[in-house]
Amino acid sequence: MLGDESLALTRHELLSIIRKHSKSIGQTILGEEESQDDLEMDPSFWHSIVDLYFVRSRESRGREDDDLIFFVRKMNLESQKPNGDAEGNSPYFVRRWAPELDELVGGNSLIIDWRRSFYLNLIAHTSFSVTVAISSQQVLRQYHQGETLSSIYKVVKTVYASPSRINFHLDSRKEVETTPAYPDICFAVDDFDSTFDSVVLTDPDHCYCVLLNAHDGSAFPHERKTEETNSDVSSENVTSHGKTKNSKITLFSGFVSYQMVREAYDAGRSGFGSLLSLGHSSGRTDRIFMKGPGGRGEVEVAVSGILDQSKADIGPQSLIQISKRGLGLGTIVRKAASVASMAAKQAYAAASALDGETLPLKCCLISVSLPWENIVHDLLFKTSPAVNL
Repeated sequence: MLGDESLALTRHELLSIIRKHSKSIGQTILGEEESQDDLEMDPSFWHSIVDLYFVRSRESRGREDDDLIFFVRKMNLESQKPNGDAEGNSPYFVRRWAPELDELVGGNSLIIDWRRSFYLNLIAHTSFSVTVAISSQQVLRQYHQGETLSSIYKVVKTVYASPSRINFHLDSRKEVETTPAYPDICFAVDDFDSTFDSVVLTDPDHCYCVLLNAHDGSAFPHERKTEETNSDVSSENVTSHGKTKNSKITLFSGFVSYQMVREAYDAGRSGFGSLLSLGHSSGRTDRIFMKGPGGRGEVEVAVSGILDQSKADIGPQSLIQISKRGLGLGTIVRKAASVASMAAKQAYAAASALDGETLPLKCCLISVSLPWENIVHDLLFKTSPAVNL
């Protein structure tokens, strides 16, 4: 479809072509100047792009999971369910890399949505990290005014994009079930309990912060180095719109105040708020799902109150989402009880020294989920500076 000369194109050059034919990504209504072109919906074009970018290309093959190629099945428009075949009803299937695309798909070529398959592989072969931090409300207010963010404590963890979702039992901390998440993409932390064991909110001024950044891999191809490259700004970092593209892109950012946690907790204990009055006992861990800023994406967090064992049982703990640029109350989506967790007396003592009524809250990030179209749009077109903590 792209011609024999396309075999000499680098990933950087291919990505420039892809941007030109991805104008509808993340948009529900297109202007006249941004109407879909013929190639954007041409399966032959995207078949060629998948072949060139992920099969024939030898770039960025250092990661073990780069040997996996994902294929999205065509959707039945009437039922919005995948067309049935021998591999089940999953919306996608996976093959290990082979030098020829036809070897990978066999007789399945006609059931593959090649456009969505390219975008899924672009995500799956990009590198991501999640930052979970404790900051202060004052710092967030200053950030709202244009100043930089700083943290009291933070943990940075490498995470991997997957079209599958892992469901954990909080009592055993073990994988229970893996189910398709697509069209959402899930970034899970398998060892969330140990990774974030020290992330405890102990001060009314504390805020719980979650960032998801993309920073390497297939969405950040290296430009071919030539003697003609003399520009101060490498064309590798310039989008089709002429704007400088970042070497790190923030896909999700959310900040949660301790005060909002306690207000929700107190409302639940007094019987107000149906989501917060579910009769949990002390020391229990709650699995909480929160919508991201603007309703985009979802964060799953295991939250437990760290109690003084000499005190009486206290009710549920919860968490509330606020937007990236403000401190406005967001939406709790749903809340489900899980099982008891161990008390940490050191954290309780630290909180008690500040305020006798302060309940330390341990917050362990389990996963972040985002729609694939939002991720692809940001990977291809986002030019705003990444959020740094």
